[in-house]
Amino acid sequence: MKLSFLEPLFDRPGPWATVYFGSAQNDESAAKQRELAVRECCRTLEREGADEATVSAVRDALTGVHPAEDPSGRVVFATGGEVVLSHRLSRPPQQQIACWAPLPRITPLVELAGQDPACLVAYVDRTGADFELRGAARPRDAGQVEGQDHPVHRTGSADWSERHFQLKVENTWDQNAAEIAEALAAAFDESGADLVVLAGDPRERSAVHERLTDAVRKVTLGTEHGGRAAGSESPPLERDIQHARREHVRRRVDEALERFRAGRVGTERATSAVEGVPALVEAAREHRMETLLIVPDGPDAHREVWVGGGADQLALRRTDAQALGEGEPISARADDALLRSAAVTAAEVLVVPSDEDADAVPAGGLGALLRWTYEPALA
Repeated sequence: MKLSFLEPLFDRPGPWATVYFGSAQNDESAAKQRELAVRECCRTLEREGADEATVSAVRDALTGVHPAEDPSGRVVFATGGEVVLSHRLSRPPQQQIACWAPLPRITPLVELAGQDPACLVAYVDRTGADFELRGAARPRDAGQVEGQDHPVHRTGSADWSERHFQLKVENTWDQNAAEIAEALAAAFDESGADLVVLAGDPRERSAVHERLTDAVRKVTLGTEHGGRAAGSESPPLERDIQHARREHVRRRVDEALERFRAGRVGTERATSAVEGVPALVEAAREHRMETLLIVPDGPDAHREVWVGGGADQLALRRTDAQALGEGEPISARADDALLRSAAVTAAEVLVVPSDEDADAVPAGGLGALLRWTYEPALA
């Protein structure tokens, strides 16, 4: 998950109100439940010291959350009497979260929305393709391409002239496949999708797949269900798309953990991975984090660190933070501080399932792959 969309949260000093809010069902009793939940969230913020203007802004934002638009709920970040960011969740929170803290609480967002890769679905036939982006929000149109529409149908005759016509048909198919592949690559780049699913005509799917660039082909899967024709949507197609998204996340985590195991500290050679809060704080200060790895509820997530106004102003002790040039450092959770640094320095974030083998994951639940290797300090 890239956190660049969170950058508006880091232009302001805080403190911050953060609320993860489920929208419940869309009926009369659920509406009353949502009203009570809004009140409880606001009371929690007031008890923790949030100012009246910020609580009021949060209340207005939560009142507008509706299951029709936000079936899984939303997260709201507010400070200074203003909601700075409201983001749709892809999975409902197991419980409401409301807190008033020096930094925005981001880790739950990574869990509830971060493992939800955007999928570009290409519905292809022998004349063109329609593209649709699937993500946490509703599916949206991502463009289309139309190739030549004549000739596209072969005949069953063995006559020489008919065979010549059939060759022209196959040439049209091949040319259209090339145009679809080119348009698909452009739509992939423009949409910011993480993977591609090809649906539709089997021959054209194969022809398009062969003509994709290596980078796009690497993240492209095919399905025999669905197609370009109206009404071709089906439950099997939806299952295939969801399966493709889950498998994409699984591969990304497996690849990251393999790199982590190979590069972690523990030998005398240069390392490309670190774990534990002290090493991560150092890497964040030097903008060395390429991918931040987080195990949900890891013990190091709650560790205290000290932060200043800048994403690279963080330290293990208050006196260290002062040495970095920040006059009034504030206490913060390690995961919040590291996620802030990851967002500002364009590092990726991956959630590692808590049921992974303990020897394969970062100690304490926090680790990172580095942008460049360095020599570990000698004891």
